[in-house]
Amino acid sequence: MSKIIEIGNLNKSFGEIKAVNDLTFSVEEGELFAFLGVNGAGKSTTISVICGQLKRDSGSVMIDGKNPDTDGDTIKRILGVVFQNCVLDKQLTVYDNLVARASLYGITGRDFEERLSELVELLDLKNLLKRTVGKLSGGQRRRIDIARALIHKPKILVLDEPTTGLDPQTRTCVWKVVHELRKRENMTVFLTTHYMEEALDADHVVIIDGGKKVAEGSPIQLKNQYTGDYIYVYDVNEEELKAIDVKYEKVSDYFRIAVKNTAEATELIIKHPQLFTDYEVLKGKMDDVFLAVTGKKLTGEQK
Repeated sequence: MSKIIEIGNLNKSFGEIKAVNDLTFSVEEGELFAFLGVNGAGKSTTISVICGQLKRDSGSVMIDGKNPDTDGDTIKRILGVVFQNCVLDKQLTVYDNLVARASLYGITGRDFEERLSELVELLDLKNLLKRTVGKLSGGQRRRIDIARALIHKPKILVLDEPTTGLDPQTRTCVWKVVHELRKRENMTVFLTTHYMEEALDADHVVIIDGGKKVAEGSPIQLKNQYTGDYIYVYDVNEEELKAIDVKYEKVSDYFRIAVKNTAEATELIIKHPQLFTDYEVLKGKMDDVFLAVTGKKLTGEQK
């Protein structure tokens, strides 16, 4: 794969506030890339620089081999962006919103109708096209936001917290569409999210804090580096756990034992088979990784 986004030593300040601080990372073509950080960490500023909405103070930015300073219009044609807030015209129908958006890219007539037909099927929009956007539910508007971002077949889809506040059914729909288009059109997805289970599906993750990169890797690499494994033990007496001198916590009607890795879990289970008749071994979660790296929960709380 080739690098479709390359960020090198990027800096951006607002007065005394250094929003992005010497940030370097890259995104491979066709991958799902997760960009994580608490509110105020520098995610939105970085996205705004990538999309050409903000000028950087220093550093380099290359999008599909092109420089935003000299090829801004070309870059905008390969980007599709789903912002946190709805950007549709609430006075217009869904159909008219999409017609207007497509026309900006010169997509009209049969070409527009063919692309619209694809998106209607993918996003289940058939019964929404004639309705006014202002009368749609939040989940329905989010589906139209995504259709708007996809109307011109972008090479890169930027999803800025795309499922925040959505019901589980709509979240499932959104991700079904994203995964389908990644396969069908080799589309690169640049994701920010507060739902760690969404980041778990990423090919590559970068975590930033205070405008700086503090960790990166695949979800498995990050979990191996920053968290341990856990043994979840069911139907066991707490006194028996105390006797084998392990670090554990009681959770509802079961116990969770912390171990360094799967090898240590295996050794413990073999050594005390009488205790492990009903159990499972799981790696730490991405929430644990984020907390270990930043000292914060993704909601922004301190340890």
